[in-house]
Amino acid sequence: MARMFVDCRDYPSEMNCTIAISADTKKELLEAAVQHATSVHGHQDSPELRRELAKMIKTQ
Repeated sequence: MARMFVDCRDYPSEMNCTIAISADTKKELLEAAVQHATSVHGHQDSPELRRELAKMIKTQ
């Protein structure tokens, strides 16, 4: 199974965040990405945020 990841460097922000998060399952990766987006970037956890983050997932 290919490892999946989300890389903040692909989505420039005022913070210039360089975090990359990876996991073996989409569910695990999405949960970690939501935690990062809410705690670091100040987003609110919502179905829309989760849909947008899911679109950002890439496979290594």
